Amino acid sequence: MATKVVVDPITRIEGHLSIECDVDGGKVIDARTTGTLFRGWELILQGHDPRDAQDYVQRICSVCPVTHGAAAAFALDDAFGLTGQIPENGRIVRNLILGANLLHSHILHFYHLAALDYVTAPNLPPLVPQYAGDYRLPAAVNAAAVQHYLQALEIRKLAHTMLAVWGGRIPGQRGIVPGGSPANVDTEKIVQSKFLLAQVTDFIDNVYIPDVLAVAGAYKDWAAIGVGCKNLMTYGGFPMDNNGWNGKRFYSNGVYINGQAGALDPTQIGEDVQYSWYKDGIPKGPYQSVITPEPYKAAGYTWLKSPRYDGNVVEVGPLAKLWINNNATLKSILPGEAAFSVIGRHAARAVDCSNVAHAMADWLMQLTPGGPTCVPNEVPQHAEGMGINDAERGALGHWIVIDNWKIQIYNAIVPTTWNASPRDDNGQPGPMEQALVGTPVADVNNPIELVRVVRSFDPCLACAIHLITPDRKVRKFRVY
Repeated sequence: MATKVVVDPITRIEGHLSIECDVDGGKVIDARTTGTLFRGWELILQGHDPRDAQDYVQRICSVCPVTHGAAAAFALDDAFGLTGQIPENGRIVRNLILGANLLHSHILHFYHLAALDYVTAPNLPPLVPQYAGDYRLPAAVNAAAVQHYLQALEIRKLAHTMLAVWGGRIPGQRGIVPGGSPANVDTEKIVQSKFLLAQVTDFIDNVYIPDVLAVAGAYKDWAAIGVGCKNLMTYGGFPMDNNGWNGKRFYSNGVYINGQAGALDPTQIGEDVQYSWYKDGIPKGPYQSVITPEPYKAAGYTWLKSPRYDGNVVEVGPLAKLWINNNATLKSILPGEAAFSVIGRHAARAVDCSNVAHAMADWLMQLTPGGPTCVPNEVPQHAEGMGINDAERGALGHWIVIDNWKIQIYNAIVPTTWNASPRDDNGQPGPMEQALVGTPVADVNNPIELVRVVRSFDPCLACAIHLITPDRKVRKFRVY
């Protein structure tokens, strides 16, 4: 008979997520992921001046506010008819801001969110309590990893300082707006950024990547655990020209469905709500969908919707981005389909971090001091726009419909909505639910294996859901 294992909440993630797994014979045979708070940003934005969007949406999440602001600005570029007009300096500054946040976020995830699933921590707050588990790193490697945990705090600060050079501040950066960036480009900023970037890059290449490789070597079996759906999607990232979502990008967009690579078609994106706490019957498309909460819906078990691509369950994130872009480094670390795993997600994130850091050094040298960074623009009376880009956790899209100079409809489909989605209208479990199935669980009272799988996705429920429903039953839980 199966044993039901509930972990509520999952800690060391952003936001509030619980999982419910049926374990039989020492393995998960079924899983459900539950986002326990209500997302309200789309409704909040209705009736606002469209130019409010890039500021408001940065409050969705404190880890990736930059990427939300950028997706909103990209959507407004599209709606305002600015595609092709962004000055080169503006495009590059946007990429530098996005890149700095990516470096910060990936380092944060490995060291301060996920590492304690593999590293034995000192018996000191805030590192305790910690799950009992099969910690395997050699003593010297483990001790070094603990020191790197502390060093990573300083490196994150350097990445945020670099972001503030161009964005003015963080959180709530002001460097990405419709039409480009208001930042002034001068030699002093370029030199300062190069100095900061060099230190961050050195840490990534000589500390972060070796630590990930050490974990991969010690936990080789985890390269076959947490496989998931093996369907992938990426919006790509870091525009290299001004031709909109389908122009040249540092990372190209695309899909990988049933073992076949294909071109991205955003019109194939839709959201199901059969198992979500929203009223049924809403349009699926992000230009039409307007949610109505239904917290006591009998079939519902989460506040997340079920995004699907042409009806397919797809995983998003650094693994999807690097796999679709045929990254040789990732495939050399984990040949074949071993990348579809817990270790594969961590390795992809580290490789992504190094790739972007080195690219940023080139982008800094492409800036023209004193050159224009932004073009003037006006709000149209009627328009719609789409802004898609890969955030740190994967495919992030913002869609806006403008009517009478105001926001009529606004929708954000975020990476964790894809990855932690519930079953869809066809009963297909979401990527994280599928990845949990088959996971070995040595002790149902100490399910460290389950949180290893979940944290490999770097979930962000703050991005996916927001406002608490105070009359819901409060459950008991243990905190790790």
